[in-house]
Amino acid sequence: MKGSVRQQWGRLTDDDVEMIGGAKDRLLGRLQERYGWSREEAERNADEWYRTQHEVEPTHTR
Repeated sequence: MKGSVRQQWGRLTDDDVEMIGGAKDRLLGRLQERYGWSREEAERNADEWYRTQHEVEPTHTR
């Protein structure tokens, strides 16, 4: 998931990602810091990214 986070938010450093360690509050704080976003904007972006990471592609049956 580390690569996916860095791909989505290129301003986050490897150290940022390590520090975040999967904690949403830490991610939101870093997004606010690195991008100058409000808490709400950071949360919207994080939630949208999280949804795309956990979408399950439908299985096709024949």
